[in-house]
Amino acid sequence: MGNTATKTLNKKSWTSYIGEYGAFIALVFLVLLISIISPDFRTAGNFLNLLRQATFNGLIAFGMTCVILSDGIDLSVGSTLALSAVICAKLMMSNVPAILAMIIALISGTILGVVSGLLVTKGRLQPFIATLITMTAYRGLAMILTDGKPISRLAESVESSPNAFAFKLIGRGNLFGSIPIPAILLVVALCVFYFVLNKTTFGRKVYATGSNAKCAQLVGVNITKTKIIVYAISGFMSALTGLILISRLDSAQPTLGDGYELDAIAAVALGGTSMSGGRGKITGTIAGVLIIAVLNNGMNLLEVSSYYQDVIKAVVILVAVLSDRKR
Repeated sequence: MGNTATKTLNKKSWTSYIGEYGAFIALVFLVLLISIISPDFRTAGNFLNLLRQATFNGLIAFGMTCVILSDGIDLSVGSTLALSAVICAKLMMSNVPAILAMIIALISGTILGVVSGLLVTKGRLQPFIATLITMTAYRGLAMILTDGKPISRLAESVESSPNAFAFKLIGRGNLFGSIPIPAILLVVALCVFYFVLNKTTFGRKVYATGSNAKCAQLVGVNITKTKIIVYAISGFMSALTGLILISRLDSAQPTLGDGYELDAIAAVALGGTSMSGGRGKITGTIAGVLIIAVLNNGMNLLEVSSYYQDVIKAVVILVAVLSDRKR
């Protein structure tokens, strides 16, 4: 009896351990495998480039994590990114100071997120349907504002602005000559989200809302307010990513961010966050983000066809979701 009980406990502990750190184990294995296959992958320059690439998905995925933890989903992140970026670009082209245009874009992204939250809470629409509507509407608005054409040479348009340096720095700047500013923003955002979700009352409300909304409401959690805030956070993070992208690319396109919602949801799922809400960690999300970044980077170095890349990523996501269902 004692041996059987010990084996059962050991099995549970191993299962719990893999469930807790599975994403990081998979990340380490993937990095080692691609490093062996491709020597170009393990260069310092490539790792810095990988971190820069991971920033875009990472920032959006942090906001998406909050939404999914609250038992929601946000399909509008890519469209919110595009519309916020276009608003910023249009303002800068109209000689609005760069820093003011960036602030307005961040506020706009937050408001766009609030609209999605209101449709879910006050409109009582399913999160999938509500954000599908806003995804389509926001993308259409971005097309209308630009007439379907990219807004180019942004850095040149703000050259005379006293805040031009801030716009260039956010997407193309480096610390100590080599560390990308976007990667630093990713680390700072990770620390902030970790603190909010694990050390604050609001974080506990998010988990409680996703676990059992009715019980959370009975103990005094304002479900409506909590859900609106998480969608607002998602909108803000999408807008921030949009600013980094247009600074990096020196142009704003109405198609910017197309498909980003899929990579963000994939990163959250790979990180072990339950798609039904209430369970997951932001540290798991960053592992999921890095797994996708390593996959993309590695397959590009190995010259794998983009068609095969989509299939491989789909299989990885499927395995992650099935593992979550089993747990």
